[in-house]
Amino acid sequence: TIRTGFTRWQASGLHLLISAIIAAAVLTVMLGVWYPRPLFEAQGGMGLVFILVGVDVVIGPLITLVIFKSGKPGLKFDLAVIAALQLAALIYGGTVVFAARPVFLVLVKDQFEVVTAAELHPKWLEEARRPEFRALPVSGPVLVMLEQPGDETERQAIIQSALAGERDAQHFTKYYVPYPERARAALSNALPVETVRRRYAETARVIDAYLASSGRKDTDVRYFAMRTRYEWIAVLVDARTGDIVNMLLVPDS
Repeated sequence: TIRTGFTRWQASGLHLLISAIIAAAVLTVMLGVWYPRPLFEAQGGMGLVFILVGVDVVIGPLITLVIFKSGKPGLKFDLAVIAALQLAALIYGGTVVFAARPVFLVLVKDQFEVVTAAELHPKWLEEARRPEFRALPVSGPVLVMLEQPGDETERQAIIQSALAGERDAQHFTKYYVPYPERARAALSNALPVETVRRRYAETARVIDAYLASSGRKDTDVRYFAMRTRYEWIAVLVDARTGDIVNMLLVPDS
């Protein structure tokens, strides 16, 4: 029998505080490491947060509020079960979030593709020519460029693999090179802002708002599209060096 002197409201409040601290720590890792913005929104991070908050921050303390009574027989066991269920849910949720995290942002010709940890088969990682790409990064997504093979047979193999639904071009780690090494060369496939205005009105509005707030001119940047799970992202690069300037979420039009 547990006699704590706590009322059920105090016990529930303490449970809520502990749960909120844990949830905040998980959210910090998600936003600061695995899902840097705007990838957090574009990859459906808010949905994962709602699940985390619903299970860990809301349901647990509510159950404590209902069952807690100082001196109640079996209270210790009940609280242990609640804690175990919350921990199991947190571990499961964390595993899902970790597996779904973006690991590589791959520039394929004129468009960035987001590659998640769950998409890359271990054998595909082993094919990487660069040792740094033979393991999944855990400290945030890495910018890479897909260097098109010079051999026609290899190029056709990539196309046929995509058509067969086996794996797309961005999954061929053997052709990965660090984006900074090819940033200047990549500029030939980037669009001028003026071209974006003619073709993509919603994207142009987002870019224009950024240019106005940053004091940059149209000619200072160029544009790549990035396809994500739910949204499109406008990737702005320096018009002279190709270095990444900013990534902007493009809302649905």
